[in-house]
Amino acid sequence: MKNFIYLSIISLVFISCGGGSDDSEPTPPTAENTAPTVPALVGPTDNKLCLDSNVSFQWNKATDPNGDAITYQIQVAKDNAFAQIEKTFDGADNSASIALTKNTAYYWRVKATDSKGLASTFSSTFKFYTSGDAVVNHLPFAPDLTAPAINAALSGTTATLKWTASDVDTADILSYDVYFGMANPPTAKVKENASSNTLDVTLEPAKQYYWRIVVKDNKGGETIGQVWKFKTN
Repeated sequence: MKNFIYLSIISLVFISCGGGSDDSEPTPPTAENTAPTVPALVGPTDNKLCLDSNVSFQWNKATDPNGDAITYQIQVAKDNAFAQIEKTFDGADNSASIALTKNTAYYWRVKATDSKGLASTFSSTFKFYTSGDAVVNHLPFAPDLTAPAINAALSGTTATLKWTASDVDTADILSYDVYFGMANPPTAKVKENASSNTLDVTLEPAKQYYWRIVVKDNKGGETIGQVWKFKTN
């Protein structure tokens, strides 16, 4: 009788410690959250002259690999570095209508954010101009950097500065003043009324350089670009 009791106790201990079989399936790992894709801008198209200052924006919908709900943020700024943001808009639709100032150059971009708070990078930047009353001339858009990349580290004794610029008045002729040096912002004008959008400059080793472009049209309009920088090894 005692042997039977001992065997019963041992069996209960064995079962309680997991000695029995476990047929339950393991819990599948939770899928890692992935950011939505970057929205693609549709309109206003790049370099557009908008006749109405109440501007309608549209972009292609982003997709989310996890199937999360997506919201969008649009930023509209008066400069291409988005330091002077004029308006922002957040919503689930891929369009927005925003009232802006007349006769002004604007830059816009959009990003997508999923319901878990993970956001895509911003889209490419488009620029447009709102028309004013009886405007004869529109200012050029701020220049865009081509090379060297911001914070690039260059070797050698020379570099070629490259940029692009545009104007909604497509018949206007653009020229450029180039400011370049080790002061921030650069004050030395190394080229005036250049017709080319490239310029070769001489460098010294182990220096930090700053440069900016002033874009001018042939009707007296001009736009000052942002400061770009690079260094030498």
